[in-house]
Amino acid sequence: MIDGQLALVLFAAVCLLLMLGFPVAFTLAGTALVAAALGTIAGVFDPSYLAALPGRMFGTMGNETLIAVPLFILMGTILERAKIAEDLLTNMATLFGRRPGGLGVSVVLVGALLAASTGIVGATVVTMGLLSLPTMLRAGYSPALASGTICATGTLGQIIPPSIALVLLGDIISSAYQQAQLKLGVINTLTVSVGDLFVGALLPGVLLVGLYIVFIIGSATLFPSIAPPAKQGQLNFKALFNGLIPPLLLMALVLGSILVGAATPTEAAGVGAMGALLLAAVKGQIDRPRLREIGLSTLRITSMVFMILIGAAVFSLVFRGFGGDQFIESFFQERVGHPGMALLIVMVTIFLLGFILDFIEITFVVVPIVGPILLAMGFDPIWLGIMIALNLQTSFLTPPFGFALFYLRGVAPESVQTTAIYKGVIPFVVIQLGLLAILWRWPALVTWLPSVL
Repeated sequence: MIDGQLALVLFAAVCLLLMLGFPVAFTLAGTALVAAALGTIAGVFDPSYLAALPGRMFGTMGNETLIAVPLFILMGTILERAKIAEDLLTNMATLFGRRPGGLGVSVVLVGALLAASTGIVGATVVTMGLLSLPTMLRAGYSPALASGTICATGTLGQIIPPSIALVLLGDIISSAYQQAQLKLGVINTLTVSVGDLFVGALLPGVLLVGLYIVFIIGSATLFPSIAPPAKQGQLNFKALFNGLIPPLLLMALVLGSILVGAATPTEAAGVGAMGALLLAAVKGQIDRPRLREIGLSTLRITSMVFMILIGAAVFSLVFRGFGGDQFIESFFQERVGHPGMALLIVMVTIFLLGFILDFIEITFVVVPIVGPILLAMGFDPIWLGIMIALNLQTSFLTPPFGFALFYLRGVAPESVQTTAIYKGVIPFVVIQLGLLAILWRWPALVTWLPSVL
């Protein structure tokens, strides 16, 4: 039997190269192929494992579920570049900003909608930072509360459906669940769809947004000086209606069609992209240069995602060729034993990896390795998927390495100190860790709605 410790060396080498700034997709594939070549020469790797690579690549590119990824990216890019999200924030601030903490509540609500439509943490944090941070600072909000609210809101795209993270995670969890059932001797394997994860994430996502709002209102009540009411002019109900209702209806249509079973996530993503394009056209925000800009942005992000998928496929094959999956499985079964402890180790590991890896790399490198093992221990696949997504969201927010903090630092004015950003996100990290504990204690918050629908 091949020593599985070589697989761990391969994994550590990939993490080290990523920390040094090398491109993710080429690091995954290149490191794995170099390791496979050296292993073949040394006689510790069977090159026949790589024979499955063409089939995996064609399977990835032909996966109907993953077609939703470029469509959701296109939808979010249109909403961002056509200034629909900006109008949404302006009108929501007009509606809520008159009360202490109201502007922060507006940022959370709009950020949640934008995060769901964009699904990319960096894009959401940067957009919300550019649009809302100056407004909150001018309104007299403390830099810590303003920056913490924006960072926390930007990471909501990990958990609120329809989310690209859940689309990618759902495909991996489905495959891992089938592998786990086969290991347990279940021939007629059940499946888990992306729609199941969307439904399972609905209550936790709404609960998290509610906890954010409660914290902001509570802070404004106890310390009025850090979140004063914004000075607003006369309410323009026509502008309010035109700015709020169309994008809200579009997002309700996309998510609602999935929840009631009228459309698959891929079909709903197509409807969302077309609806966003129509909204932009009605607002007069679409012309040839902007369409080109939207198309190129969508192409770049989509190409990045699928190149990582291919790189992850190469890495996964080589990792298994070195016996990594058997090594990890035996570690959990022989040295850990208890399923709860095994899950805790995996969650802590994913949390720490979230400091140096993006959710896409973790989804396609780590989850395929540990997913089948945990699911074979009896954990619910939908619950496990939501726990992983929420865990990754928390790691992207945690100082000093959280990606969301770096994204906001890049667009925040110099008057906002880095220490203020770090200080501002701490309460939101505590809220998310608390929600993780709640979901661990009461899994029905995740599993009840999918069982009903």
